[in-house]
Amino acid sequence: MSRRGSRGKGISECDGKGTSGSGPSQGSNENNDYVDHEITQLTKLRSQPHKHLSRSMPGRFRLPVSTVKMLVGREGNYSGRGRFSSADNCHLLSRYLPLRGPWRVDSMNSHTYVSQFSADGSLFVAGCQGSQIRIYNVDRGWKVQKNILAKSLSWTITDISLSPDHRFLVYASMCPVVHIVNVGSTVTESYANITEIHDGLDFSVDGNEDNCCIFSVKFSIDGRELVAGTSDQSIYVYDLEANKCSLQIPAHESDVNAVCFADETGHLIYSGSDDALCKVWDRRCFITKGQAAGVLMGHLEGITFIDSRGDGRYFISNGKDQTLKLWDIRKMSSNVTCPRLRNYDWDYRWMEYPSHARMLKHPLDQSLVTYKGHSVLRTLIRCYFSPPYSTGQKYIYTGSSDGSIYIYDVVSGAQVAKLDYHDAPVRDCSWHPFYPTIVSSSWDGVIARWEFPGDNEPPAPLKRKTRLRRNRYEDSYF
Repeated sequence: MSRRGSRGKGISECDGKGTSGSGPSQGSNENNDYVDHEITQLTKLRSQPHKHLSRSMPGRFRLPVSTVKMLVGREGNYSGRGRFSSADNCHLLSRYLPLRGPWRVDSMNSHTYVSQFSADGSLFVAGCQGSQIRIYNVDRGWKVQKNILAKSLSWTITDISLSPDHRFLVYASMCPVVHIVNVGSTVTESYANITEIHDGLDFSVDGNEDNCCIFSVKFSIDGRELVAGTSDQSIYVYDLEANKCSLQIPAHESDVNAVCFADETGHLIYSGSDDALCKVWDRRCFITKGQAAGVLMGHLEGITFIDSRGDGRYFISNGKDQTLKLWDIRKMSSNVTCPRLRNYDWDYRWMEYPSHARMLKHPLDQSLVTYKGHSVLRTLIRCYFSPPYSTGQKYIYTGSSDGSIYIYDVVSGAQVAKLDYHDAPVRDCSWHPFYPTIVSSSWDGVIARWEFPGDNEPPAPLKRKTRLRRNRYEDSYF
């Protein structure tokens, strides 16, 4: 089911009015009618205030309840609880999107590929093509806590992942070995096997290292395992306690660009591939090797990233067909029933997406909502749900090859903000788990911070840099 909506504008207080400093957005979605699905109710439960604080006519669009009205309701104990609930908090906080700025955090000497906040928001990690990974201490004014020079880097750092307790960091590149670094050590300048040991975790099975490049790696919620997606069309699970690869799944018919655990149990794994399919894997009930629990069809081109809502039911995916989709795994099929529909020659690394292809739709699209406006070109652009604590996962946000960050409403599909600053693709971005702060990392090498309300400093102007470019085939693939 596809949802189309009118052209959105960025807003600092999300009440359907006003624009951000970057001006009107250039993208549009397909329908602003609310999706009629269980996720609508779940989102409301997480981000809608108590009924006594929000009265509206049945069937009418409900505008956000004012902060003053909610404070009066709390003081009058209208809810009977004498305090704000988590949904009340989310309703207040989610209105104030992190649109002020940006303020520059740092500037790398090469393309910045990956970045993320730690689970508690105290650390921020960014990795770039030039073998460098930096860990910033957010609570100490974004001071660099650890500077890591990656070991045995092949082409670029393709992914990084912090352990849930933020004690360890793993990084991957275009090889079958993932390296692990002790974040908590006292070593500030961490040069692999010179000032600090970067242990290698070999994901190859039976010494088969041919064409095995790791595109995606993630810690499990309990921190005991890693899951990886590779160029040999497989998913690997690495047992950190046993120090060995415990599972290999021949999962897709092309590169596996994205993998993640579905929830805290670690039983379910989501994967996305260049074969344009999303798959669900249940480790408890493998019937035969390589048999997925289900397949989800809808993208017309390869999958670049997957993010789980964390409930073992919903996830989102970015696709090279220039769409972002929301999925419910209860709608999955047992097998693929429709071939790929491409009838044109196109390579996302250096070509614009064909205009006629934007009109195509998968005849068996199983997604709940399709979000459009951003662009997924030249590299594997990433997307995420907004944080549960401050927004109730009310939004979806994504980088874009046009140098912007796009924020969409999960339920309506409307584009609620577009953050403009970079002059190169924003491959990754990360929303602070508790504060209204988004950090973008771009191929222009700049790491930028967006906040609400932000400090009084004016945004730093972006210095245009002359980048040494290889040939077009080498410059942008991953």
